[in-house]
Amino acid sequence: MDRTLKLFTSKTFLFHFILIVGAAAMVLPFLWMILTSLKTYTESIQVPPVLIPEDFQWGNYKEVFGLLPFFKFMYNTVIITVLRTVGQLFLCSLAAYAFARIEFPGRNILFLLALTVLMVPGQVFLLPQYMIMVKLGWLNSLQAVIVPGLFSAFGTFLLRQFFMGLPKELEEAARLDGCNHFQIYWKVMLPLAKPGLIALGIFTTLWSWNELMWPMIVNSSPESMTLSVGLSSLQGQYLTNYPILMAGSFLAILPMLILFIFLQKQFIQGIAVTGGK
Repeated sequence: MDRTLKLFTSKTFLFHFILIVGAAAMVLPFLWMILTSLKTYTESIQVPPVLIPEDFQWGNYKEVFGLLPFFKFMYNTVIITVLRTVGQLFLCSLAAYAFARIEFPGRNILFLLALTVLMVPGQVFLLPQYMIMVKLGWLNSLQAVIVPGLFSAFGTFLLRQFFMGLPKELEEAARLDGCNHFQIYWKVMLPLAKPGLIALGIFTTLWSWNELMWPMIVNSSPESMTLSVGLSSLQGQYLTNYPILMAGSFLAILPMLILFIFLQKQFIQGIAVTGGK
């Protein structure tokens, strides 16, 4: 008994030690960013590095608003993120329901073709998408960023797995009550796929909020820039003011941090269920 208890205790200690090391690896860069945002430029490039600034430079945050139209970038990012997330939740769930529940010729072939998109690097689609935006006259506009992100093969695959796992009896009962395919999807299947929708919403929100390459390619006007593109402009060719850049980065991730604090339970539930699938 004592031997078993000691073995269990040692395993528990090792497990918690690994978790602490992993947590530290995630938290320390975040703390370093906050501390750097409060340093002077000299302290930020000093060797050996300065851990705690001698005098906190709160003015760095004020300077960010002087260098960038920060609230305009924030507004653009929020609009793009919300519309992309809503679009993916609706369109991907529609496609996923069709692939999972509706029998039609070539269904499996079409689904495999959709999955091939996941196997191709995203950079391959940049030039064709850019040419489409040019033809539509959408350069330097929010729709140039929003529309290509309204649908994803990953979201379709994820939600298809949820729909396939739901009992067929529910669908048959709804059909006996006179429901068509859309009514079954909207009133029966969609509410039951809530964990999958939460997971997809999390991934889409984080991806849209942090995306840099595509918004940088199609938008060069400050009127339609996102936060990630605006912050990249703080990096100079020969000199980068790291305290200002870190202050702007902290302000940019603050909304996502607040969102996580208030929706922590839903975040964990959605990702945990996704892993279980």
